[in-house]
Amino acid sequence: MTQDEIIQFAAGLPGTVVVTAGEETGAPEPAWGDTFISYDPHGDAPADRFLPFATIVTKDYEGFDTASDLNRPGVFRLNLAVGRRRFEELLGYPPAAAADHRGAVDFTVTDRLLPHPAYAVQGWVCVLDPGERTAVLARSLLEEAHARAAGRLDRTRPDPA
Repeated sequence: MTQDEIIQFAAGLPGTVVVTAGEETGAPEPAWGDTFISYDPHGDAPADRFLPFATIVTKDYEGFDTASDLNRPGVFRLNLAVGRRRFEELLGYPPAAAADHRGAVDFTVTDRLLPHPAYAVQGWVCVLDPGERTAVLARSLLEEAHARAAGRLDRTRPDPA
């Protein structure tokens, strides 16, 4: 899957807002080029209140998130908020144990489901360059993350209609 294919797929999910950060979006410069996928069915959430359910990151964030070596040419990482229960189903251990498993994870490998190198403890997983082995799973997890985000927001916000 390319970044564009992921963006197109995510944008087709109901109530989804996809923003690729850039100067025109007012995003901080280090985020430029990264994509944030959020659920906002009414289109009225303030930009600083978006809580993405998925992101596409295209580069390392020095001093914070470099484990995936995203500065390699053509490499990007799809990040997905799958929740604690689904994280454990997928990876075989709870997010709280992610640090205990960190030494056994090669965060630079492509086309494999991995715990997120920085946000695993919050129930995030990732795939670098989803391809033949993970494209179907990536789409499914995007749908699941979307459904989780929709369920959370729909419980907390009344319909303005």
